[in-house]
Amino acid sequence: MTQDLSEHRHISFTAHYTGYIWYSMGISNPVFATSKGKFLAKLVHPLESWAEKHVGGSMRTTLKQRHTLIDRQLSQLIQLHPNLQILEIACGLSPRSWNFRQKYSQIDYRELDLPDMAKIKTEALQKLDQTAPEVLTADIFSQDFEQIFQVFDPKRPLVIISEGLINYFDKTLLNRLLQGITEYGQDFEQLHYLTDIYPEPVKNRLANFIWTSSKLLKFMSRSAFSFHFISPLEIQTFFSNAGFNQIDVLQPLNHLPQAEQGNKHSNVIPFQNPDEHGGDLVWVIHASTKKQRS
Repeated sequence: MTQDLSEHRHISFTAHYTGYIWYSMGISNPVFATSKGKFLAKLVHPLESWAEKHVGGSMRTTLKQRHTLIDRQLSQLIQLHPNLQILEIACGLSPRSWNFRQKYSQIDYRELDLPDMAKIKTEALQKLDQTAPEVLTADIFSQDFEQIFQVFDPKRPLVIISEGLINYFDKTLLNRLLQGITEYGQDFEQLHYLTDIYPEPVKNRLANFIWTSSKLLKFMSRSAFSFHFISPLEIQTFFSNAGFNQIDVLQPLNHLPQAEQGNKHSNVIPFQNPDEHGGDLVWVIHASTKKQRS
């Protein structure tokens, strides 16, 4: 039986770009860097350099920020729960599973993507480790996604990770994804969701330029790419309505040293109010829920 093509399959071209950027930053392996990614990185390099100088950040600087923050949150969860199970959805060419398996050999780390990307990623992983598990396949908006949760042990905590994904969906689809995660994961002792999100760039003097760039990405990816939220409180309300009961929004200015923020503005003053938009181009969300006791 042939699996239906997902309407979201076009998003995967960005996986080649991000995979190559992570490799160029020294946090990935050459097996995750493709010729297509190298071409895309070279193509947009002048625009990225201009944005870093005039906007205060670019796509590649936000890639570093979000990847670093998600990794830190995941490391903290593993320290708290050595038996943690991990599912990274829309994994693309992220080096995270490989990096974390090297560091924490005991963890159960599985990845998921659409069939074409899953095949590419599995082949890359098995070049590094022939025992690396095959990347799972499912459309996260189909019933197949529910079956993926049955791969894991509900008596152990589970963390779902997505990176560079949820801004490609409109709010209706995003809510559907969040409700799917909380519904399918309701029997787990603990359920965590780590994701990045690009808020509306209202605190940036070049917001109109960023909005225009986002429209180009929306066209190229044939998606509903957009900015949905202005404040952390809006995000917390939205995620709470989808079934999460603890939602933390991490802004790089508050959670990363200046040297790791990825921009060249050394005079940036750390933002103190976590409930307001501090001006960062990307945030990280850690949402969680616990199994209800009868």
